Amino acid sequence: MKGIAHFVTGVAIATFFPQVVERAADGSILPVLGGVAALLPDTLDFKFLRYLEQYDLEIDPGPGPEPGRMARQLAEAMRAAYEGGEPRSVMLHTIRLGPDRWRQYTVRFDAEEGEVAVRIGPVVDTGQRPFPESEPRGAEASIPVGAPLVHTYDEEIAVDIFSGPSFRFEREADQLRIHFLDWHRRWSHSLTLAAALGLAAAGVATLIEGWQGSVTSMPLWVGLVVGMGLLAHVLEDQLGFMGSNLLYPLTRRRTRGLGLLRSGDAIPNFLTVWTALMLILFNMDRFSAQPRLAPWPYLGAAVGLPAVLLGAVYQWRKRRQESEPPEALRQREILSEVEPVDTG
Repeated sequence: MKGIAHFVTGVAIATFFPQVVERAADGSILPVLGGVAALLPDTLDFKFLRYLEQYDLEIDPGPGPEPGRMARQLAEAMRAAYEGGEPRSVMLHTIRLGPDRWRQYTVRFDAEEGEVAVRIGPVVDTGQRPFPESEPRGAEASIPVGAPLVHTYDEEIAVDIFSGPSFRFEREADQLRIHFLDWHRRWSHSLTLAAALGLAAAGVATLIEGWQGSVTSMPLWVGLVVGMGLLAHVLEDQLGFMGSNLLYPLTRRRTRGLGLLRSGDAIPNFLTVWTALMLILFNMDRFSAQPRLAPWPYLGAAVGLPAVLLGAVYQWRKRRQESEPPEALRQREILSEVEPVDTG
């Protein structure tokens, strides 16, 4: 999900508590705290952690990319991680040819053959549309790694526009694990952080009340709203493919997502925002002094019907997309992970 979808979801969850709605009617921004907390995981990742990541190797293909050199650099980094036992992080840069021109290339980690391959692809625009007859022939190279490979994401990654992906190669027992975007969806996307942040928010609210010399139930609701907002973000992300490290620091690996949708897909994002807004309106009404909305007709028309109709359209479009080249589908997901929209 994108930033606006996470934000509105956090606000909607806060409005399910009548005490929160009552305070909002009195001018409190408490529901907004739920939305802010829901933005926090991606904000931490893309505004801070992304730039703190240290890479052992950065591969810049340049305007005239050489697939053999690139494949060899990747293979050497992977081999060093396997033989030396120390993880190696590698960043792949994109090939920008002009204001609206990019050279696409793909990297394939072939577990069956135990090799890494690089293929130079066509020139594409920022909309990822390839230009006819722009793909060089025979521009592909593969290099043996000499280690059993294990994927944690996709076997083949297409690189073309904006920022390139990064990988972390790590040996575990006699296997070499390939982690995609290792800085993303780690501790910032955990259930433990949601609980800790909720407790911390409640603690801060208690201190503020202590300074003011008042005692209310406000700290309880502050902690609950903040914790639930962050939790909502984590659970929404689990609907996708990458998943999150749910129980950090008890676990060090991301739990793979359910694969029900792609985070950049328009329909799921729109439907999430629409549903959240309709629920906010419903909750604000039902906790008011004089509710005016009939619950079941309203929920059926405003929430159920759009979910059924747009869900059907989404499934139809997914079936159509199954005929697209696998690279297009992979790159759509990669782009949505590398370049989130409006994370806050």
